Amino acid sequence: MLRRPFLSMLAAFAAIPLLVGLAVTPPAHPATAAPPARSVAATPVRVMPLGDSITGSPGCWRSILWNRLQSTGHTDVDFVGTLGPQGCGQPYDGDNEGHGGYLVTNVANQNLLPGWLAATRPDVVLMHFGTNDVWSNIAPATILAAYSKLVDQMRASNPAMRIIVAKIIPMAPSSCAECGQRAVALNAVIDGWAAGKATTASPIVVVDQWTGFSTTTDTYDGVHPNAAGDQKMSDRWYPALVAALGGTTPTPTPTTSPTPTTSPSPTTSPSPTASPTGSPTVDPPTTSPPAGVACTASYRVTNQWQGGYQGEVTVRSTGAARTTGWRVTFTLPAGQQITQVWNAELAQTGSAVTARNVNWNGALAPVAEATFGFLGTSTGTATAPAVTCTAS
Repeated sequence: MLRRPFLSMLAAFAAIPLLVGLAVTPPAHPATAAPPARSVAATPVRVMPLGDSITGSPGCWRSILWNRLQSTGHTDVDFVGTLGPQGCGQPYDGDNEGHGGYLVTNVANQNLLPGWLAATRPDVVLMHFGTNDVWSNIAPATILAAYSKLVDQMRASNPAMRIIVAKIIPMAPSSCAECGQRAVALNAVIDGWAAGKATTASPIVVVDQWTGFSTTTDTYDGVHPNAAGDQKMSDRWYPALVAALGGTTPTPTPTTSPTPTTSPSPTTSPSPTASPTGSPTVDPPTTSPPAGVACTASYRVTNQWQGGYQGEVTVRSTGAARTTGWRVTFTLPAGQQITQVWNAELAQTGSAVTARNVNWNGALAPVAEATFGFLGTSTGTATAPAVTCTAS
């Protein structure tokens, strides 16, 4: 909800994140379109923007979208979420569920969404989610299964939930040459998924955020939108959201869905199990691992930008017996610090880091893998340290 006192017109609003496969073409900009006549509802429509950093860090397409709604007569809208606004240079209702670094598969497996829904009670969900899953080489079918679980949870919260899901914007990070094609592979199956999941009571509308979006001109790092990208995303969301506010389904405009020329074949698909955040823990005394269990770990920097980076560690069971747990230790290079972790419990003492499995990813059969990821700060180029893995 808007927390700026000078916008008192919103003070009476109540407080508080995928759809039939339709691609929506943006309408004329409000500068050339006359505001529709619209009466203000007694109870505002509660809209939850749901996703990762593209939605919430800072996700300034939301500020553009909200102000466009206001200027075109849709003043009966309350953006909701457990997270607040992060700037964007203009007043707007900044509440959202855009959790930087989160995977949609993690959110589904850890059942995080029901708590967010209970706290905010949305009527409409705008969801752009899956970029980090694509980056983590999680198969499209696994991502769609997560989508389905979230939709079921949305409908448990509100049987008439109106759901708007995006084909994700393109990806071209310097550290992931395969990510662009993986994003295409995911987007290619969203329409069919949405058509099979939509219901009359709870429609699902697909908004094509992929077509016409350029990682060169519309992002600042090949992944996150710049000002031009924020404007494009807002323009794509607008007609679908306006239709949802009026309880109608927008008329589709034929578009070409991205079709992969080759289907990405992950060598392994990490299990989408995880805690999106880690809590420092006290590591237990070191003991000799049981006979037959062993593990190795590899560390890679998956993306970096000025002042920060994203990393990933893959743990592999290399023994003849099933593990019951694992511990990874490493020393961060000078100038690096981990600020957020998912899929592991993490403790840092200076530059020394110890990461341990959470209770759902410690048991690994021989040759099975688990992956945990993290965000960090860096004073220069982030580099990968040597890592040690101990199995139990």
